[in-house]
This record gives sequence, C-alpha cells and structure tokens, in this order.
Amino acid sequence: MTEELEDGNLISKTEAFLTFVVLSSWKDTVTVLKSCENLSPWAENIQIVRRCCDSLAWKASKNEPTGEDTASIQDSWWFDDMATFRIDHFMRIISAIRAKGIKSETIGKCIMQYAKKWLPGMYEELEGLKGYGYGKSNLQFTIFSTNKQESTRHSKEQTTIIESLISIIPPQQESVPCKFLLQMLKMAMMYSVSPALISDLEKRVGAVLEDAEVNDLLIPRYQYGDQGIMVNMPNSPEDCTMQDIDVVQRIVEYFLMHEKQHMQPQQKSGKFNISRLLDNYLAEVATDPNLSITKFHVLAELLPEYTRSFDDGLYRAIDTYLKTHPSLTDNDRRRLCKIMNSEKLSLDACIHAAQNDRLPLRTVVQVLFAEQVKMRAAMQEKEPAQSGIISEQEGNQTSATIDIKTLNAELENVKSKMVELQNDYFELQEEYKKLSNKEKPKNPLGLGINWRKIKNSFHVRPGGGETRDGR
Repeated sequence: MTEELEDGNLISKTEAFLTFVVLSSWKDTVTVLKSCENLSPWAENIQIVRRCCDSLAWKASKNEPTGEDTASIQDSWWFDDMATFRIDHFMRIISAIRAKGIKSETIGKCIMQYAKKWLPGMYEELEGLKGYGYGKSNLQFTIFSTNKQESTRHSKEQTTIIESLISIIPPQQESVPCKFLLQMLKMAMMYSVSPALISDLEKRVGAVLEDAEVNDLLIPRYQYGDQGIMVNMPNSPEDCTMQDIDVVQRIVEYFLMHEKQHMQPQQKSGKFNISRLLDNYLAEVATDPNLSITKFHVLAELLPEYTRSFDDGLYRAIDTYLKTHPSLTDNDRRRLCKIMNSEKLSLDACIHAAQNDRLPLRTVVQVLFAEQVKMRAAMQEKEPAQSGIISEQEGNQTSATIDIKTLNAELENVKSKMVELQNDYFELQEEYKKLSNKEKPKNPLGLGINWRKIKNSFHVRPGGGETRDGR
C-alpha cells in the first residue's frame, strides 16, 4: 500500500483524502475524531488524532471573537462540538488551542460548557435533606441527588473528568468565575479526587473570594454510603456539622495571603467586600446545633479588624449562634461577644443589643456606653457649628448698626447744609429787592457773584456735604 510498489497507492490516496477533504472541513474533522475513540491506540499511532486536534484548534483560533465581540464568547459555535469528545481528546484540543494563543476567557467558557454536559450535578441543586434526625450521639442524614448522578457517583470516569478539567483550567483569574470554581470544588470533594487538586482549587477560590456568594460557600460534608452520599460523623461532635467549616476557613486564609502578597502597604486599609460575605456565612452556619464555639470563634476572628467598617453583620451572626445554643455558659458568651466591637454597631444594632437578653450584661453595658459616647461626640460637633452661626449673626448685626449710624450722621450733615442754603436764599432775596428798587445798580458784578454763590451752594458733595468752592 506504499509508494514503493506503485505510485498513487492506498496510503498516498488516504493521505490526500485526509489533508484536502477531511481536515479542511470542521464537520468532517469532528466526525473522524469521534470515530477514533473506538480505534485507539491505532489512531494514535498513525497520528490521526494529533492531526485532527491540531486542525480543530487552528479553525477555532482563526474564528475567535475580537475585542468588540467578547460578550459573545459564551455563544461560540465550536463549544458544543468540543463537549462531545472524550475527555482525553478534549484535553488534547484544549492544549492545542492554548498553544495557538486563544484568550483564557474563551478556554474557560469552553471548559464550563464541557463540565455542564459531563458533570450535570454541578448545575443541579440538591433535592434536599431526607431522613434528617438525631441519633444517640450523632447527627445523620442522607442527601440524594438526581438519578443520573446516582448512576455515575462511584464511576471512575467521573473522577477522571473532574481531575482533568481542574488540571486544564487556565491560571488567569478572569478565565472562569468564582462560582464555577466552588462548584468544581464541591464535585471534587464529592468524588474524593486527589488532595493536591482540591488544595489547588481552594487557593484559586481564595484569590477571587470577593466574587463569591454565601450559597456557593455552603459545602456539605460528603461521605460515601451504600444508597447515596452519606453525611455521618458519629465519633467527633465537632465534625458533625452539616457544612464543611474547615474548607471555608482554609479558603479565607488563602484569600488573606493573596491580598498580603498583591496589595501595596498603603492600600491595606482599603475596602474589603469579604467581611460582609464572611459575616453572612457565619450567620448561616450558626444555625447548626453541632457547630462548636471554637470553630465559630476562629472563623469569626480570621479577618483583621480594619476590614469591617461596621460590626452589624457580625453581631447578627453571634446573636444567631447564641439563639441556637442556649446552653452556653456565661464565660462562653462573654468570650463570643468579645469578637465584635461595640463602637462599630449602628444605632439600630445598639437598640437591639440593649434589649437582647441573650447577651451578657457586660456586653450590654459596653454597647450602651459606646452609644452614649457617640451621642456626646455628635452633640459636641453641633455646638461649635451653632456658636459659629451665633457669632456670625452677631457680626452681621454689628455691621448693620454701624451702617445705620453712618447714614444718620450723613443725614444730619445734609440737614445742616440745607439750613445754611435757606439762610443764603433769604439774604439774596432781600438784596434783590433792594437792587430792584434802583434804576441802575451800583454794583452789577456783586449780583452775579451772589447768584454764582447760590448756584454753587446747591452742588453738595455726597461724602462730606462740601460745595465746589470749598465751603
């Protein structure tokens, strides 16, 4: 079948057919690669699988969305075809795609699409707790999921898929969302994958923990049983909790380590959304009657004090824990309430705490004292402002009084000038009568001077009331 026997033999024709017909078409390449799943290792030996994977990777990278089309990445046309392959072929294609330089967000979307098809338990909520009840010394309940998940729970194929997907997730933080990482973490713990991969997932979740939601952090304690996934910890009371507190504690510790390594010293007092997330998580797990005070206390004290601008969420979690555990000693109550800072409680929280019978008396006194200090500080801030307003009003009144006095003085000056002008007018009238009786005035220049005098007298200056001739 080689060219040594005759030109155009079967091998050369097959090679030409693969190159110019199969590998030039996306659909044909997918079909051939799917058929190779039943031909391994022969398909691997003659390089058909490698060539098909390279061809699909090249076609996918050639049609990658541009910067303006980033929003349409989740609708990329080749995601569904990638999800039909076996996990080993899928990993080969993803490795080839990554070598072509495709964005990590696109690879992450493709991995999520594959997980949606092959790991349906990730996107289906658990049906709930069935058979919940108390035993003599333990808390035991069974969580049943869908039939499809039950049929593949102990499957080695499922474990292989989970481990493979975790290993090929791009290292960039923006490649997959935090919710997907937590879903993968739950599946990894459910199927008991290698501890190294679980630790890697916990570190990755810690790096993007601010994007998580409380429901995503509620990770049940998994243990295999005969009829389902059993949660059954009969020996240690501290391990009988419904949720896996230790995993969340490690994730928060990884978050703090990541923030310390990647934040500048002057930015350490910046905003952290993690405090509200952790406080809400504490409020959720505080309803578990088997949650020990030690675990609750350690988890509540993980975050530095400056990450919480208010302690209302922490107070709600502590109050929930006290309500669920009414048999706590006074010493444990005081120990628990020392976690929160009374000075960081809002007015509503202080009012609630002052009437809360579950709190120790010392804590209530501290809350009342802190609220009194706040009120006194607020009043002291208002007093300087009020005194400033009064002084400003007094200043305005003083200025108005000075203006009134100045106007009165100017009015008196104008009145005196008017009196002088009236006297001058009467004198000129008398002089005019005397002159009119004479046929020829002896001093005609004197009359002109007097009339000029009376004319200039009416030109009073505004400032001092002086005339233009200096009078």
